Amino acid sequence: MLYQQISSNKRRTVVLLLVFFVLLASIGGAAGFLLLDSLELGVTLALIIGAIYAVSMIFQSTNVVMSMNNAREVTEEEAPEYYHIVEDMAMVAQVPMPRVFIIEDNSLNAFATGSSPENAAVAATTGLLAVMNREELEGVIGHEISHIRNYDIRISTIAVALASAVTLISSLGGRMMWFGGGRRRSNSRDSGGLGILLLIFSLIALILAPLAASLVQLAISRQREYLADASSVELTRNPQGMINALQKLEQSQPMAHHVDEASSALYINDPQKREGVRSLFYTHPSIADRIERLRQM
Repeated sequence: MLYQQISSNKRRTVVLLLVFFVLLASIGGAAGFLLLDSLELGVTLALIIGAIYAVSMIFQSTNVVMSMNNAREVTEEEAPEYYHIVEDMAMVAQVPMPRVFIIEDNSLNAFATGSSPENAAVAATTGLLAVMNREELEGVIGHEISHIRNYDIRISTIAVALASAVTLISSLGGRMMWFGGGRRRSNSRDSGGLGILLLIFSLIALILAPLAASLVQLAISRQREYLADASSVELTRNPQGMINALQKLEQSQPMAHHVDEASSALYINDPQKREGVRSLFYTHPSIADRIERLRQM
């Protein structure tokens, strides 16, 4: 089952790339039509930007994501218990020892990143390290090491890169539209029905592209969390430790520092604590559901 999931994740990486590049092409075409009077040029530029983002994340994913989240690398001497738990979980999971990072934040959270187990890294907040006991911390780190072993980090890292590219192009297109958008709207009316349809499509694409990127991330995120929870229990042989850790995570406050929207799905718990309508786009299953599944194991 586990190895089937790893193979499935590798296949989904290719599908994910295709979906995101189609989304990039759409938003690029929309921005090109509105700002440059050329669908083709917009699509080309968007695909180039997306390719640069994807390649940079594949080869430099750890450093890029850690920088986005204000994390600093630590040594065994600086955080011995934390470091040794990461080392132990990696040994049990039979993956290379990941780099170890800390985020200066009082909230309780952690994540793993990297394009493969060979260049992976784990980060935890100072709040999590201060509040969790050893069994609970083993559960959390086991969860993150499981993401590494199951190749979830590759999918998540590529998703972060391309979602960031989509958001960048959408933001730039929306801000610049008002400088040249009036002329483009006038030209669209003059060109008849096709021009008006293209104008409407372009405006909708600019507005909805970031939402679509978030939905793609959401679709691939929730089941990964269930699997990582179960895999953590497999590594630690201690379901209660993971359950207790999740209960503490549920009571945690949002992270104090700004978390880039594209990397929110990497965390073990939503760092923004969405409520109301925004909770519909929650990238994680509810902690209550995760605990219930663990209790049924």
